[in-house]
Amino acid sequence: MIDENKLVDRFLQYVSFDTQSDEEQDVLLPSTPGQMVFARALAEELKGLGLSDVSLDDHGYVMATLPASAGISGPVTGFISHMDTSPDASGEDVKPLRVRNYDGGDVLLNRDKGIVFSAKDFPEIRKYRGQDILFTDGTTLLGADDKAGVAAIVTAMEHFLDHPEILHGTLRVGFTPDEETGRSASGFDVAKFGADFAYTVDGGELGGLEYENFNADNPVVTFHGRSVHTGSAKGKMKNALAMAAEWQQALPAGEKPEYTEGYEGFFHVYKITGDVETCRMHMLVRDHDQKRFGERKVFLDRLADFLNEKYGIGSVELEHHDVYYNMAEKIRDGHMAVVDLAREAMEAVGVTPVVEPIRGGTDGAQLSWRGLPCPNLFTGGANFHGRFEYLPIPSLVKACETVVEIGKRGYRI
Repeated sequence: MIDENKLVDRFLQYVSFDTQSDEEQDVLLPSTPGQMVFARALAEELKGLGLSDVSLDDHGYVMATLPASAGISGPVTGFISHMDTSPDASGEDVKPLRVRNYDGGDVLLNRDKGIVFSAKDFPEIRKYRGQDILFTDGTTLLGADDKAGVAAIVTAMEHFLDHPEILHGTLRVGFTPDEETGRSASGFDVAKFGADFAYTVDGGELGGLEYENFNADNPVVTFHGRSVHTGSAKGKMKNALAMAAEWQQALPAGEKPEYTEGYEGFFHVYKITGDVETCRMHMLVRDHDQKRFGERKVFLDRLADFLNEKYGIGSVELEHHDVYYNMAEKIRDGHMAVVDLAREAMEAVGVTPVVEPIRGGTDGAQLSWRGLPCPNLFTGGANFHGRFEYLPIPSLVKACETVVEIGKRGYRI
């Protein structure tokens, strides 16, 4: 059995590190110094546990090996999680709150600030009634994305070391910076990692098993206007902000995140900065289907052409930035046994697999396209990237047990 107290204590120790990444910093990797602080501590912890080949490079990638049991050979199984937390909410000075035997109602997170977790706003939490759940004090995110994954993997490796009678193949673990900024997998050394297949432990609620994800483009649209004194602006001014508003209004109304689910793709404007002279818009374009993904990008190209014709050539600049593609195209091409292994492992520890497409992406998406089949496993957390994040402790335990079970079975795949 997994030592629940040890697992929870490890997670709480990890969330004490401020590892929020910075999407505006696109030169340095990691993008924030706190990630390297955590990476050093994690590397030292792995050495102290007795793992071999522990490495930490200049960009904050941590790798280590748990050698196979005596007499065991076969494929090398990998487990990967990321160390950074989302730029969307503060990860500094996280104050976890453990609610014991949750009663299914609202939770007062912060008496001084009057912050309440509303079960009406987040009704999914009621299925965890009677369980111990970790929240925050409502001023920061919790960091289960993805320190729950890191804790589950490290505790699983410790479990194997504490129980040498449990046979397993060679296991490789990898911990990455800047997953939340989309830069993590690009710096991951697949050859050095040396696994035949791997799993990111970076999913959400109990039972999640994912091998399909969005194709992703993060376009940046720059609108170039002409600022003229408002008293004499007629026929002369071009308002970049007005062009940006026109662009937003031209996007298909029902194809936005707030109106879509499942396999439905979307256009999403998430950031606008600027003034009359220059305005910059950041977008997400997502679709599971490669053909529809391409059509969405063409739609934006045509919209840019239309506005350039209307306001003058050079008024709108559109830059596409493909970030990742649907890993299903690679997993289905001869690697479904990796998915089946995860499904069997979950069932063996009493978890019902919930196989659904990811409405997002993981490091595993890019790694699968780089030759390392890499589905995604649940961590147990929910409401990621915000101050109402929570983590049912039994779900975290099951995530760790799933890693152990995969480790026991991986060499026989």
